[in-house]
Amino acid sequence: MSTTVIVPPPNSSSVTRHVPRLTERARALLTELNLHLAGVAALGVLVLYLVVHLVFVWQGLNANDENALVAQQNQLHAAEIAAKPLRGLDAKLADSTEQADKFYAKRLPYATSQVAAELGKLATNGVRLTRAQYAYDPVLVGPHALTQVRIDASIAGDYRPVVEFINAIERDRSFFVINGINLTGQQTGLVNLRIRMTTYLRSPAVGEAEASDKNASANATSGTGGAQ
Repeated sequence: MSTTVIVPPPNSSSVTRHVPRLTERARALLTELNLHLAGVAALGVLVLYLVVHLVFVWQGLNANDENALVAQQNQLHAAEIAAKPLRGLDAKLADSTEQADKFYAKRLPYATSQVAAELGKLATNGVRLTRAQYAYDPVLVGPHALTQVRIDASIAGDYRPVVEFINAIERDRSFFVINGINLTGQQTGLVNLRIRMTTYLRSPAVGEAEASDKNASANATSGTGGAQ
């Protein structure tokens, strides 16, 4: 197959002679323009992708910062709540120690003779306190030493005086805890009870032992005689 090329005659105009050359140049320009447009479009897509990616990253960072801030605030609030009971702890300890010392001095005896004397003083109006047994168990050592004293005793008397004796033990200045009461017998209006109590012995103060022991022994002797 042959291709026929039309060659303009020599006497034709210059524009007609240059038409094929202009057409080729226009095609070349259009091809370069398309390439530039394609490149610009690609760059636009890339820029748009980067912008969108940056927006998502920025939002994620803000969300993480907010979550971290909330977590830190919660931890701070929890720490403040946990530390609140510890504020002024030194003063609270000093006050508690002072109150404990006052309680020890006013309501706890330091010798078994004092316990016996106090019970003998309370056993009045026909109430007899017999067969008192004492068991000891140290619970604290040091300057605030405490010894638990378990008392197992028998009492006998009319019903009303016995009830008054039990009430007097519970209200007494000395510290007594009644652990149990059992009825062991009853004869012509008299009741026999077994009573179990607990108290505590403290350490004696300086200069307190000798004088208090003499008084306690005297009270125990007089109280025992009155109870019988």
